[in-house]
Amino acid sequence: MEYLSERVSVDRKDGRTSVVISARLSGAKQTMLVTWFVAWLICGLYVMYARTRLPEGDVARQYFLVFLAFWAYFAVLVGKAVLWRLKGFELWRVKDGTLTVKDSLFGYGKATSYFVDNIHGMGLLNIDPRSWKWQLNQSGWVIGGERLGFEHMGRKVVFGKGLSEEEARRLVPLLKRALTEQRAKPATGC
Repeated sequence: MEYLSERVSVDRKDGRTSVVISARLSGAKQTMLVTWFVAWLICGLYVMYARTRLPEGDVARQYFLVFLAFWAYFAVLVGKAVLWRLKGFELWRVKDGTLTVKDSLFGYGKATSYFVDNIHGMGLLNIDPRSWKWQLNQSGWVIGGERLGFEHMGRKVVFGKGLSEEEARRLVPLLKRALTEQRAKPATGC
């Protein structure tokens, strides 16, 4: 096994290439994310309590209800990001003529397979690092920040969540080589 960084490992053997990317943040960022999420939950719970203390028919009860709807939406959104950052992995495997990409959370997740013969244009995404969208996508508050992509049967596929520029640059040739090796293998039929 080869480690490209603290978060990225590559395993090449028996005609397969596997890449595992941890979604972990640095210690300080992870602590800040969890602390913020706990504070968000406490604030929402307090608003729920305050709503129950208001008399029936008070206009503020409706305001609190709308507030809680937005609060719940963002609690779920950031809760998923917290779980992803604490226990998530992105897994790639090139084997038997397919590239399989899976976002794994607690070992569960949907794996999507792509035939290597239908993969074209594997490489780094052309991203403007000054854009607001990219800055948000790179933050620890969301699941995202894909750095790599390819075209599969006319559809763009992006992956490589949270990779640094250096990690992405080191992975592209490795993936291209693995795809070329798989394309060169003779097809095995039944």
